[in-house]
Amino acid sequence: MAATLRGATVMIPIHTDQAAASPFVARIGRDGAGTVERDGRELAPIALVKAPRFYALSTKDGIPYPKIALLHGADVLASTVLQTCIRYTERDKACTFCAIGQSLAAGRTTAKKTPEQLGEVAEAAARLDGVRHVTLTTGTPRSPDRGAAHLADCARGIKARVDLPVQAQCEPPDDFAWFERMRAAGVDSLGMHLEAVEDEVRAAAMPGKAEVSVARYFEAFEAAVRVFGRGQVSTYLIAGLGDAPSSLLDASERLIAMGVYPFLVPLVPIPGTPAADRAPPSGDFMRALYAHIGPLLARAGLRSNDVKAGCARCGACSGLSGFEAEGRAAAPPDTGAAWTITSESSDDASVQLPACADAGHVSRVPPLAPGHLLRRARAV
Repeated sequence: MAATLRGATVMIPIHTDQAAASPFVARIGRDGAGTVERDGRELAPIALVKAPRFYALSTKDGIPYPKIALLHGADVLASTVLQTCIRYTERDKACTFCAIGQSLAAGRTTAKKTPEQLGEVAEAAARLDGVRHVTLTTGTPRSPDRGAAHLADCARGIKARVDLPVQAQCEPPDDFAWFERMRAAGVDSLGMHLEAVEDEVRAAAMPGKAEVSVARYFEAFEAAVRVFGRGQVSTYLIAGLGDAPSSLLDASERLIAMGVYPFLVPLVPIPGTPAADRAPPSGDFMRALYAHIGPLLARAGLRSNDVKAGCARCGACSGLSGFEAEGRAAAPPDTGAAWTITSESSDDASVQLPACADAGHVSRVPPLAPGHLLRRARAV
C-alpha cells in the first residue's frame, strides 16, 4: 500500500502474515484520508496515494497499462521488463525472498514488455499523473548481458516518447562495456543488487545468484561508477536475511567510499516464497543501521535527492534517507511513525485500496505491520 505519512510517501505491506498480526490499524474515509490507530488511540494522519489515471488505459495492442508498468510510491513508474528468471523455477537456485513469478502466474502482468509499450505508458503516466522518473528492473535471462540489452532498448523506447530519467537494474553483465551502451541508450542511473553480503547468507538466501561473487559485484560497481558517476549507482541491501549488522555496515562503508548508494531495506517476507515465515528485522535493528549509514552518505555527498532515478531517489521502501542529515544523531523512537516498510521485490508493493463508496462510512484497512521507524516521514 502506498500512503503519505507526515509529508513523505511510504510503502506499507498489508498482505503479509506479519501485517495480519499487527496492532496498527488504518481507518480510511471515502476520500482516501484517515488516521493510524493502535489500541483505539490515534497516532498519525495518513492518506492513500490515489490510483493513477493511466491505469484506466490500454496500449495500442490492447494490453492494460497496469500490466506493463505500475505506479510505485507517488511519482515513480516501475516495470519488470522481463518477468521470468533463469533461477526462479529451480528451488535450489531461486532467491528465497523473490516473488517475480507470482504476478505473471496470476495474469497481472506480461512476460516481456516491449520498448514501444513502455514508451507509450511512460508518456501517459507523466502527462496524466505527474510521474517524474522510471525504474526498470528485470529477471535474469540466460544471455551473458544479464538483461542489459533489453533494458537498454526499453530505456531508448521511453526516451523516444518522454523526457524522464530512467534507472535500470540488473545483475553485473559479463562484459562491462554494457554500462556504456546502457548510458548511451538513455539509462541515467544503475542498480545492481547485492541483497546480502556474507557468503554463507548468500548461499542460503539466494543460492543461484550467490554464484556471482561479492568480489565480482564490486568490480562491476567500480566500472559502473566510472560511467554513470558517483551517486548514480546503487545496490539493495536487505536486512533480515541473516547478515550481521557489522557485515552490513562494513559493506555500506565500502560502497559509499566507491560512490555507490547502499539502499538498505528491511526484509518483507512475501507469502508464497520460501522466506514467507522468516521474521523481519526489528525496528531497533533498522534504526541502528540507518543512524550509522545516513550521516556517512551525507558526508560523502551521496544524498538520495541527488540520485536521478530509481529506488534510492524514491526512498519509500526504506527509512534511510531520513537519516542523511550530516552529524545528526537518530531521534528517539516515535510510536506515531512506526512501520514495517516493503521492498519492491513484492508483486503487491503498490496496491491501491479503494475508499468506501457509501457517504460518511469509514472503511477498515487491514492492519499495518509494526516495527520500523520511518525517520524520513518526520524529516520532510
